[in-house]
Amino acid sequence: MNDGYELLDSGNGKKLERFGDVILDRPCAQAVWAPQYPDLWKTAVARFDRIDGHNWEGREKLPRAWNVKIGGVTMKLSATDFGHLGVFPETRELWKWIRATLESEKTKRGRELKFLNLFAYSGGATLAAAQAGAHGCHLDASKGMVDWARENAQLNNLQDAPVRWIVDDVIKFLHREVKRGNQYDGILLDPPSFGRGKKGELYKIEESLMTTLDLVHQVLTADPCFVLLTSHTPGFSPIVLSNLLRQYNTGGAIECGEMLLTGPAGTNELPNGNWARWINQ
Repeated sequence: MNDGYELLDSGNGKKLERFGDVILDRPCAQAVWAPQYPDLWKTAVARFDRIDGHNWEGREKLPRAWNVKIGGVTMKLSATDFGHLGVFPETRELWKWIRATLESEKTKRGRELKFLNLFAYSGGATLAAAQAGAHGCHLDASKGMVDWARENAQLNNLQDAPVRWIVDDVIKFLHREVKRGNQYDGILLDPPSFGRGKKGELYKIEESLMTTLDLVHQVLTADPCFVLLTSHTPGFSPIVLSNLLRQYNTGGAIECGEMLLTGPAGTNELPNGNWARWINQ
C-alpha cells in the first residue's frame, strides 16, 4: 500500500516531512540528535517555528488544502495557524491495526461491530474502522474538526457509512451512553493533556482520564474486541498507559509501544507519543 507520508529527516529539534508532494520543516522537541541529511532540508516548501509565537515561513507557497493518502485513508490537509495539518501521521499504523482487527473480528463473530472514537480529531481511525465495515461513532468537542472529518469521509466515499458524527464533551457523552445502554466492541481514545469540551468543560488528563476510562469500561459490550489508549502527554509512557488499561480490563492481553514517525530505510525513527491496547483474547 503506497503511503503519501514520509519522515525524510529529523534533528536539531525539528522534523522534515513529506505529505504528498509537499515537504515541510516543523519543530519537534524530542529530535535532539543531529540531522542525517543536512542538504535535504533545502527542499522544504515551508517552515514553521514557535520562536516568539507561531510563525510560518513560506505558507503562501502551500496549497490552501491538498489531499494525501496516509495509512490507507485519504485525508484533506491544510496548514493551520498552530502548525498542524489535520493529521498526526504517527497514528497511521494504529489505523491499519484497527482496520485489520475489526475486519477479522467481524468475520469471526459473524455480526456487525461497533467502534467508538473519542477525541477523534479529523477521523483517520473512524474511517479506517468504516472501511472494515464497522458501525462508528466519531466524537470531538470541536465542530470544526468534526466537519473536517466528514469532509474526509466524502474523500473516501464513506459519506453514507454508518457513522454517528457527534460534537460534545467526552465525559458528558459517555454518561449519556451508559444511561442509554449503548455499547461498543472497539474503543479508541486519545485524550489531550489539556482541553475544553463543547461548552467549555475543562479536561486535564491527570484529573479526568480515570473517570473517562471507567466510563469507557461501562460502554463496552459483553464480549468486546479492544480498547486502545494513546497519548502525547509527557510522562504517559507505554507502561503508564498499560497500567491504566489493566485497572479496568481483566483477562485478555495488554500490548504497548511508541507511536513513530518513519520514512525511507536508514532514516532515524522519530517517537511522537505512546500507545497501549487491551485485546480480548
